[in-house]
Amino acid sequence: MAVDFRVYLITDRRQAPGGDILQAVAGALEGGLRAVQLREKDLTGKELFRLAERMRDLTASYGARLLVNDRVDVARAVGADGVHLGVSSMPASVARTVLGEGALVGCSTHNARELSEAATQGADFATFGPVYPTPSKAAYGPPVGLPALAEACRRTAIPVFALGGVSAKNAGEVLGAGAFGIALISYVLAAEDPRGAATKLMACFANARPAGQASGKAAKEGEA
Repeated sequence: MAVDFRVYLITDRRQAPGGDILQAVAGALEGGLRAVQLREKDLTGKELFRLAERMRDLTASYGARLLVNDRVDVARAVGADGVHLGVSSMPASVARTVLGEGALVGCSTHNARELSEAATQGADFATFGPVYPTPSKAAYGPPVGLPALAEACRRTAIPVFALGGVSAKNAGEVLGAGAFGIALISYVLAAEDPRGAATKLMACFANARPAGQASGKAAKEGEA
């Protein structure tokens, strides 16, 4: 399945106003976002399934993609568009076998080696970072910075989404470095107005290359 979105919203209900993650995501979708990763690792399987059901209904009503973090079983059960895998998760190729060829499979990466592995395993896209300092990614060490992001984008054929401290203020920098899109949590979900924050983000892509154009190596080969 083609990656047809440029902004990838990752959920964290603890950051949503009043803890209402569905309302916050609804605001983001009203603002133009069209891809959501349901990432609530502390929920039980039953709780995650129930939330995923409601999130699937919500995203479907906006024609938006829904991916479930790590839980291939939950993604399949609710008819999500795909799954997002961490570096310690099952290989992307196995997830695709379970979900089918039409599923979207994304992978989290933090360095060039992990990004290469994700592409080799058949991931459709990858997040890469943290690019900038951000509390939610502090466990992964210091920010990789723009030079590492630019090098990663040059070396891979799959779309790369810059992650970690990205906002409307610096989105132009990561896009200029070669990122296909941006992935984020707090800029939208912790905002008093998730819809307004999403609208500002989408405006960053007004003059960006079309969403159907691959990033990195594939794009350069197509121009040759």
